[in-house]
Amino acid sequence: MSRPSPRHWALGSRPAAALDLPLAQASALLSHLGQGARDAVAEDLLRLVGAHAPLAQCTIFAFEQGRKPSVLAVGDRSRTQELPLIAEAYVSRFHRLDGLVAVMQSELAAAQRAAPDMPRILLHRQTGADIAHADYRRTCYELPQVAERLAVLALYEGRHWLSVHLYRGTEHGPFDDVAVAVVEAFAPLIVQAVRLHHTGLAVHQDLRGLLLARAVRRWPQLTQRDCDVVMALMDGLDTVALASRLGLTPSSAQTYCQRVYRKLGVAGQRELVAALLDSTD
Repeated sequence: MSRPSPRHWALGSRPAAALDLPLAQASALLSHLGQGARDAVAEDLLRLVGAHAPLAQCTIFAFEQGRKPSVLAVGDRSRTQELPLIAEAYVSRFHRLDGLVAVMQSELAAAQRAAPDMPRILLHRQTGADIAHADYRRTCYELPQVAERLAVLALYEGRHWLSVHLYRGTEHGPFDDVAVAVVEAFAPLIVQAVRLHHTGLAVHQDLRGLLLARAVRRWPQLTQRDCDVVMALMDGLDTVALASRLGLTPSSAQTYCQRVYRKLGVAGQRELVAALLDSTD
């Protein structure tokens, strides 16, 4: 393994550590790739990798030059309910201060030369002590009690980076050699899974947009709130999850759903999806 710096390195060609991979957990990860319930993938990775090395949190980001990073998924082992807010603060205010920025810049040319089926996989370590910016350090490390972050990243389609951030809590301590070896062993699976997840989400998002445009054209009486409900139903959310997404009580969410069903002349969620997929105008 080549280590150009003590804080980041490229995954080498040495044999990976031997690990037992639970088939049920691996199957769960595969079943969630590219689906609307985006955070399930981060939770699955926490369970898979965390079974071999203690972890507290996982966040997955997509970085593209000239744009604010996007949050693909977050996973938390009951440390704090604030992780989605922390992730949004990171992409909105702090990502330019991350040591990953210099890594992505210095490794871009080498990553672009790599074959698509054999991406150059990089790992980057960062603790709160590595961060000079007090607010960034406090928000992303001190308040959630993070001891260290180990990021696994690779270039996708030659133009943007996908990065999986694995966090150890203060009760775990920084990543030791054993934990680093575990993450290295999982890194190829992590990278390929996230690449598939990102592609699936993009296709899903495009399809949702097309179906929503079809719905608005066919049923111009739909309000913006109705459209929000339709999008949530297309994502397969039940009433409780829909209420959480839209900031409603479950009873209000149920009322909105019934109103949408009446406007579209369908009996429920399955008939709604079937109506949207029907190309007959």
